[in-house]
Amino acid sequence: MRYFIADIHLTDNEPASGYFDITAGFLSFLESLPDCCELYILGDLFDYWIGDDVNTKLHQEISFALRSLTERQIKTYFVHGNRDFLLGERYAKSCNMTILSDINYLPTSDSNILFLHGDLLCTDDPQYQKFRNIMHKKWLQKLFLKLPLFIRLKIAGKLRQKSSSYNQIKSENIMDVNQQAVEKMMLKYDASIMVHGHTHKPATHQFLVNGKPASRLVLGAWHDGVSYIKQDSNCDTLQLYNHSFK
Repeated sequence: MRYFIADIHLTDNEPASGYFDITAGFLSFLESLPDCCELYILGDLFDYWIGDDVNTKLHQEISFALRSLTERQIKTYFVHGNRDFLLGERYAKSCNMTILSDINYLPTSDSNILFLHGDLLCTDDPQYQKFRNIMHKKWLQKLFLKLPLFIRLKIAGKLRQKSSSYNQIKSENIMDVNQQAVEKMMLKYDASIMVHGHTHKPATHQFLVNGKPASRLVLGAWHDGVSYIKQDSNCDTLQLYNHSFK
């Protein structure tokens, strides 16, 4: 049995009252998982990440909760998101969590399930893709992680502020995935099912890829509830679940 989640956006400074308690909801979700399953976290587990050397109370709480899953034979896998792409092996090891590549697939009876964070599919936003390519350069990441903590915090804050301002003026279509990019990637990996997050638009889309039925399941963000995809054992079918707590 497999579970897919994304865009939890855990942070020490959660929104004001009236919103779903994300941290408590996430911890409750982990406790509800059945033994011997697999959990795939498709990015943006944290709202931002500036280095494994930052060890807050929240970071400790989450690593303990994820590490505890091992006692129940639950395997945890992580794909970097656009907010926590600097999360490294040091923190992953503390969680007993395996870091995967940006694009991954799992075999089914007749094709593959493709899964990723989702930002690579937003090709209608060339400015973001250019920024992403720069920020994913290993030399630049190493340089950033060597900076003093207060400087990293300042840079991260400015980048988030700039991103928020930019997103307010972008159209929803630009920030969504490009269907041609979706189909191209599915053809490349011989996939009939795609799972991703990033867009915060939970839905199940049905379409054709090279004349064959295909589906794309989009995970929602956890700002006001729980969003996950479940695949039962010995079954190729995936089901999207959204439980609002507003």
